[in-house]
Amino acid sequence: MTKPLQRFEVQPRVPERLFGLPEIAFNLWWTWQPEAIQILRRIDPELWEKTHHNPVLVLGSVSQQRLHELAEDDGFLAQLDRVVDNLNEYMVQPTWYAKTHGAEESPQIAYFSAEYGLTECLTIYSGGLGILSADHLKSSSELGMPLVAVGLLYQRGYFQQYLNPDGWQQEYYRQNDFHNLPLSRLRGPDGQPLSVNVEFPGRTITVQVWELTVGRVRLLLLDTNVDANSPDDRAITSELYGGDKVRRIQQEIVLGIGGVRVLDAIGCACSIMHLNEGHSAFCTLERVRSHHLHRGLPLDEAMELVRKTTVFTTHTPVPAGIDEFPEPLMREYLNSEAAALGMPWEDFMALGALGQRRGVPVFNMACLALNMSYRANGVSKLHGLVARRMWRDGWPGVPCEEIPIGHVTNGVHTRSWISQEMRDLFDRYLGPSWVTNPADQSIWQRINTIPDEELWRTHERRRERLVAFTRRHLVAQLERRGALDHEIQSARETLNSTTLTIGFARRFATYKRATLLFRDGERLRKLLSNPDRPVQLLIAGKAHPRDNEGKELIRQIVHYASQTDMRRHVVFLEDYDVELARTLLQGVDLWLNTPRRPMEACGTSGMKAVFNGGLNASTLDGWWDEAYNRDLGWAIGRGEEYHDPGQQDEIESQALYHLLEEEIVPLFYQRGADDLPRGWIAKMKNSMRELGPNFNANRMIRDYCEHYYLPAIADGRKLIERRDDLAALCRWKQKVRDHWSSVAVIHVESSNGTRVHVNDPVEIRVTVDLGGLEPSDVQVQLYAGRLDAQDNITDAIPTPLVDPQNIGASHWVFSGTASFSGTGRHGYTIRVLPYHPGLTHPFEMRLMRWPTDYTSESCSLTKERSPSRSLSRQSAG
Repeated sequence: MTKPLQRFEVQPRVPERLFGLPEIAFNLWWTWQPEAIQILRRIDPELWEKTHHNPVLVLGSVSQQRLHELAEDDGFLAQLDRVVDNLNEYMVQPTWYAKTHGAEESPQIAYFSAEYGLTECLTIYSGGLGILSADHLKSSSELGMPLVAVGLLYQRGYFQQYLNPDGWQQEYYRQNDFHNLPLSRLRGPDGQPLSVNVEFPGRTITVQVWELTVGRVRLLLLDTNVDANSPDDRAITSELYGGDKVRRIQQEIVLGIGGVRVLDAIGCACSIMHLNEGHSAFCTLERVRSHHLHRGLPLDEAMELVRKTTVFTTHTPVPAGIDEFPEPLMREYLNSEAAALGMPWEDFMALGALGQRRGVPVFNMACLALNMSYRANGVSKLHGLVARRMWRDGWPGVPCEEIPIGHVTNGVHTRSWISQEMRDLFDRYLGPSWVTNPADQSIWQRINTIPDEELWRTHERRRERLVAFTRRHLVAQLERRGALDHEIQSARETLNSTTLTIGFARRFATYKRATLLFRDGERLRKLLSNPDRPVQLLIAGKAHPRDNEGKELIRQIVHYASQTDMRRHVVFLEDYDVELARTLLQGVDLWLNTPRRPMEACGTSGMKAVFNGGLNASTLDGWWDEAYNRDLGWAIGRGEEYHDPGQQDEIESQALYHLLEEEIVPLFYQRGADDLPRGWIAKMKNSMRELGPNFNANRMIRDYCEHYYLPAIADGRKLIERRDDLAALCRWKQKVRDHWSSVAVIHVESSNGTRVHVNDPVEIRVTVDLGGLEPSDVQVQLYAGRLDAQDNITDAIPTPLVDPQNIGASHWVFSGTASFSGTGRHGYTIRVLPYHPGLTHPFEMRLMRWPTDYTSESCSLTKERSPSRSLSRQSAG
């Protein structure tokens, strides 16, 4: 390769009258503004499509003659001025956060994610995690959150997909030309391009930084492709989720440690950090190092401060999906970090394991994130339960329902996914507030005012556009594959714009069961080709390059779709990306989702369908488990879980066929004299009205803000402003750890026998040996509730026992009163927890003492406890 003597950045010569175009192009606000997209497309519609909707490349590639033409076009200039005015107004108008919580001078929240699916021209995402991260930034901008984001800038990004003639997935990579993307080099306070250093074994890596603007939010993207690095190190950020464990640990060190150093370099002293998955968890160690070495905090105080000010969101419901690094690799890359902290290597490795275990052979990034954060959450209500069960070893003795992993159900950035036609309809009947306040329940009640005819015609136009798009897309992919002329001609006539259209598009992981509908090919054939009630399927998705099982699922679908009588009913669309997803979601009648419960953390594609009038049919997993009721869509099964996956697939495929044959297809084709499917339209309205205000990203961001961000910011500020309290809290924790082994429940007695009446008071006295602790250091709780058939306490309500009385040495008696409002079998036990007003939650120290006859059973999605005492109840009457 020939290297240049000198480099230049060649910029387009934009006429002065068009200077608003670069201003729009370099702020991804345009991605959710229809008129901004229109003005960018008008520059050169063909070039717009060819560049994958990249306005910067369009401006750099369009002819100067065309730019001068536009500078003389009064209509174009009027629209341009309007869009620029809208952008400028957007950037300064008061926001929800400023009005509710006050304006912040600088970002308080640093959001870390390994991928961002912001727009189709910037391929630094692979799937749902990246799309969610992007929607998080967009809605943070809408609400005015004081947030800055950090990620990696991949030279090749995720792969592009094409299929060979046998239907086997092949991959190729499109190089990201950073200088022709809506990016700019981040500059430091001195005006020079900013870079930071990260230490690797035997060398130092230089990391340069790019900046991307998403409305009011800055996204800082780290890049190792600089001359100062070796060729191998330049390739660290070349590919998303590529390479072996060595490459992954390198990427995650750059993201976590390098990300914190970038924020420090630009003076962005964020109060808290939000880790979107565990990929960036090394940032917690760098924050500890910074507080310890540069700000002079003792190590235990630095650890405490970081834990109080870190939020961790897990998206992974199975251990196999989490990055783990073997101990030798950790020692090679992180030994210097442990040494800088003055932390023994065994203690450092224990941060990557649950329960602070020593001598662990692997380092788990999710465990690091959980160990270094006091606030953690799953991404749906069901996933919160799954996560508590999955990580229960980290909180020994704590009942599953009380493990401190909550949930914030994901949402989608409405304006990024809704069609222009549906947007116009909402503007007319819901008013402008649905855009600015999509979480307002009252606004969505106005869905009922939309005439059935108008809603259905709007939806039909989107289906017609989808069919036209599919035909173009299919012809192009067949031509690339070298298909025969008659196959290409057939593609031009595939699908029907009036037929019930079902969409299925997602990552082809085996647990998502893309072929569930294809288990009985003959039954499916009859369903699709019914002349009176035909059905058509549109399918898209990628398998990971090393996932041959996922690729085989694609091949099976493609083979089925290639059968002569199925070609007009089943289409697999190659190279699933943001644009393809948007087009599908805006035009399908039914969105199909078939994950094997409980392996879908949330899933958001079905939410996007809701805002476009699409209905959902899904297993009760992820978000649909909490969203479903029979008036809004359909459930495949009733949320059962099976030990045998094959049996589960067989049962649920039969349930899906039955739903389609007996309910879904008949309802779609049930028409009156006006040819309107009134029953189907009623479900559309119910779905939009009930789900719209709850499953949008603005609601999600408010939940994060009020339940996670603001409390963490307050905790951090309190500890920083009152250093003595931080030191005292750390000393208290050490005292508790030193003496906890001596704490024991000695004796429990109650004033009643084993039979009492409803609401009768039951006096409880508990003798506890506190060892070297004081009564103020603990909380002794009565843990009481109804007993199930296995004698486990259910729906327990912990009640503190009070009035400690010293009866000699370290023995104290705590007392209290219990009563039971229902009849039947009830029981209670006793537990002792550390207590301090500075704790974030009662289980922060992961210490708990139960009576010696108490046995903690395996945790499941149901609540399981073994009582120390049981009481039978008689009716008071």
